[in-house]
Amino acid sequence: MRQSYYHWLPDQQALMLEQTIALAEINSGTFNVTGVNAVADRLAELAAGLNAVVQRIDLPHYRQLTDKAEWQEQPLGQALQLQKHPDAPLQLLLMGHLDTVYGVDHPFQKIRWLDAERLNGPGVTDMKGGLVVALHALTALEASPLAGKIGWRWLLNPDEEIGSPCSAELIASCAAEADLGLVFEPALADGSLAGARKGSGNFSVRVTGRAAHAGREHHLGRNAIRALCDFISALDNLNGQRKGVTINPGYIHGGGAVNVVPDRAMARFNIRIEQAEDELWCLQHLEQLQQRILRQEGIQIEQDGGFGRKPKPFGPHLRLFERLRQIGQGLGTKLNWLPSGGCCDGNNLAAAGVANIDTLGVCGGSIHSSDEFLLVGSLSERARLTAALLFELAQDDPAQWRRKRR
Repeated sequence: MRQSYYHWLPDQQALMLEQTIALAEINSGTFNVTGVNAVADRLAELAAGLNAVVQRIDLPHYRQLTDKAEWQEQPLGQALQLQKHPDAPLQLLLMGHLDTVYGVDHPFQKIRWLDAERLNGPGVTDMKGGLVVALHALTALEASPLAGKIGWRWLLNPDEEIGSPCSAELIASCAAEADLGLVFEPALADGSLAGARKGSGNFSVRVTGRAAHAGREHHLGRNAIRALCDFISALDNLNGQRKGVTINPGYIHGGGAVNVVPDRAMARFNIRIEQAEDELWCLQHLEQLQQRILRQEGIQIEQDGGFGRKPKPFGPHLRLFERLRQIGQGLGTKLNWLPSGGCCDGNNLAAAGVANIDTLGVCGGSIHSSDEFLLVGSLSERARLTAALLFELAQDDPAQWRRKRR
């Protein structure tokens, strides 16, 4: 291991922190197109020294069900891609996302220090800090004599926080040309990495009934809210019926004036699964629930969505994890991994057959909440760890990592 190539990374801690704060101060909630693109602009500026080929990529609009139970096409920001050494014998795909879960109207918008080691702010950990880690690890690689030994593509998508529905095809296309994947989602606070991950499906359901005067002609109405509640109750009752499957009804809306029998209602829900075969079990039960609702006179129900991310079993990624653990030991960093109910673009890479480590980002906690915090010292620590991995891979015989392409 040639530590002299990256021994200087700890000296970049102050700069990395400054860059992380600057990125986190740009609101980039998924549907804030201007903010997401602004983060891409800033990253492109910060990465100018890499001399990579930079590309902005338009994505399809996101189709979602509104509170009024109407379908709406929602524009998204652009994906950002940086690529270098495409003819190198070993090709890496680095993944990151530009968006956060905090929209422009979310109350959590400010950066503040909790203490000398912890920074609280929207996206500081998930994943503005991870983007800075990737940037500095690549900078170390390209400044070394090993530059060009491996090729890399750094893909940053704008829709990861909603499951990467519109960038999924782009990810699959890039994965088809990759041998290994590195994803910069946050690690756990103690530095542990995610091993096996659950798969995930996002669904929307719309129920239509018949409006009527709630007093004069209540008997002529068909209450969409009641029918939707029947569906949601039965859906939630599926929890506990199959090991590893969890179902979360996460959003519901319907009705209006209380003197009108409501004729429309909608809901969104998420399903997590452990095994690939769980998907069929879930879909069969969803169909049965819909048929039960349709038997109610005057009620219609429509469902949309699906399983966008397959489960990520740990086995195919173990060799790469073990290599990273050895590198960590050489740096005095003990690395462990734990299974996770969460999912990320590492699931997408795994589904494409690309072995990957998907928690190379910073350490912190309370992500997706107003308590999100970054352990600031992990910025340079994780950059050094990633750089060491890049240097080791660049010195390896590429044949041991190259995979068969489809």
